[in-house]
Amino acid sequence: MQRYLWIALGGALGSIARYWVGSAVGSRMGVKFPYGTFIINITACVIIGFSITYLGRRADLNPAWRYLIPIGFVGAYSTFSTYEWETLSTLRSGAFVLAVLYAAGSFILGLAAVWAGSMLGEII
Repeated sequence: MQRYLWIALGGALGSIARYWVGSAVGSRMGVKFPYGTFIINITACVIIGFSITYLGRRADLNPAWRYLIPIGFVGAYSTFSTYEWETLSTLRSGAFVLAVLYAAGSFILGLAAVWAGSMLGEII
């Protein structure tokens, strides 16, 4: 039962962080391009890459961290379904090039961010 509480706590924190980052970025950079979701997706990739690698190498750490961060926090913070919806909406608006840039940029930078987070987890 305790693991569910850690997941719930991480989920609450991830939801708040998602709202805060998305709002802050959107208000500064505008909403023509979904910058907030883009930045959230990339940072979520770094966090999950780092946390799973780091926690996997540190068996001495409390297992609660595995429930709190990669499952709870990143699960609520990550926005893949929003990313897909925004890509479809951008396509429907006729901005094909912008939609492709957003989708490809999210994929390529997200993969690079997961790799960077994983490498960071290995050296720390």
